[in-house]
Formats: sequence, structure tokens, C-alpha cells
Amino acid sequence: MTVWNEVTSQDDLNMFMNQFGGFHDSCIKELKYISGAFVCKDLSMHPINSERVVKIIFQRQYDNPSVIEIEFGGVVKLSLFPMNEDYTCEITGATMILCNSLFYWCDSGGISATDLEGYEGTLICSKVVKWREADEFIGKKEVYKA
Repeated sequence: MTVWNEVTSQDDLNMFMNQFGGFHDSCIKELKYISGAFVCKDLSMHPINSERVVKIIFQRQYDNPSVIEIEFGGVVKLSLFPMNEDYTCEITGATMILCNSLFYWCDSGGISATDLEGYEGTLICSKVVKWREADEFIGKKEVYKA
């Protein structure tokens, strides 16, 4: 397994976006959300979203890397806008912004901090971002399964 890289600054963010080509010709292959809430066998509940982690596998039509996994920790917002089968879902460019100590990922390029409030595509806002190369996940085979 590849080492996780934590993004802690705008410089880290810029380096990451450059390394993955700004998400050009990529797609979200799959996504997993972990809330932290659960129900026990005795039916008591831990009703607190103590984790709020989103993990996403992105694949792209380029090498080095072809696949990355991003883990968004302390998720504040997840807005998923999947395209239906009548349209293509490739990402031609994405935006990542560090604003007020929060990381934002949007599935369109050229988005500014002032555009975030009304953004109608897929958007993730989190307190922490980590990523790793994951070329072993290229292809159709499901990664996040029981």
C-alpha cells in the first residue's frame, strides 16, 4: 500500500492538484461515507456523527498515477450530483480550495471561494484531506465492499 499524503497548506494543495493533472479526464469511480453513528445489537444507539469521513476512488486516463484515493476527514458538507446515464460523467477539471481552514473540492475547474455557496455540482467540504496513489484499483472491480 502506498503512503498517505496529508494536505496541510495551499502549497500542498497546489502540488497535489498538479500531480493529478487538476483531475483532467478523470471520474469518480466510487465513494464511501462513514458517519460514526451506529446501532448496537441490543438496539441502543450511538447517534453521534463522530467520524464524518468520505473516501473516494478517482481514476483518470493518464499514468503516474492513474488512480488516487482521497480521504476527506471531518466532513462539513457532501453534495453529490451524479450525472444520469444520458450524459457522460468525466471530470474535465476540478477545483480544490483552502478557505477559512476548510478544504473544498468541486467537480468543475475555475471555481472561486465566492462561487462555493451556490455551487450546484458535486462538492465536498472537510477539515482534513489525505490522498494516496492507488493504481492497484484501476478498472471496474469494486474497492469499497464488505
